[in-house]
Amino acid sequence: MVDKEFLADEAKRIAMNYFKEGLNCAECVLQAIIDVGLIKDFPKDIVALATGFGGGIGLSGNLCGALSGAVLAVSCIHGRKNPLAKENPKERILELDGERGVYRLFNNLPREFKEQFGDVNCGKIVEPYDWQSKERRKNCHNIIGESAKLAVKWILIGNEEGFTQPFGPNVAGIQN
Repeated sequence: MVDKEFLADEAKRIAMNYFKEGLNCAECVLQAIIDVGLIKDFPKDIVALATGFGGGIGLSGNLCGALSGAVLAVSCIHGRKNPLAKENPKERILELDGERGVYRLFNNLPREFKEQFGDVNCGKIVEPYDWQSKERRKNCHNIIGESAKLAVKWILIGNEEGFTQPFGPNVAGIQN
C-alpha cells in the first residue's frame, strides 16, 4: 500500500530542492514526480517538455509553470496514450468530457490551485513582488512544493477512483 502522505511530502521536498538547484518551476514539479517513481513508462528526459512552461510560459506570466508541471505529471499517468484508438471523433470527445471523461480529473487541478494561491496565472501570483526578490523566490518555492503535492494527490485519485469527479467551473458549461 502506498503511503500517500509520505509520497506527497517527498515530492514536495524534491521539487523544492530542484528549485534551489536552478530548475524552473515546471521542471521542478515534473522531475519530482519522476523521482518519486510515479512516472515509470517514460524516458527521464521528458522533463524537457516542461522547460517552456517556466515563468508562466517563457516568463510571459500566463499559466503558472508549477501548475503546468503538475498537469504534465498527471498527464503522463492519466493522459490518453493513443487518442486515435477510439473509432470515431464522438467517442474520442466523450473520452475527454463524457460521464467518465478524463477532463473530470484534470478540471480539479486549476480549481484547487486557485483556491490555494488566489490565481492560476504567474503574473498575478508574483505581482506583489519584484521578480528578482527573495520574497518572490520564497513564494514560488512554496508554490512549487505544493504543486508537486497536488500532482501526487490527483495521480493517486485517478488511480483509485478513475475519472468520476464532478466538474467544477468549465468553459463548456458541463453540469454534473
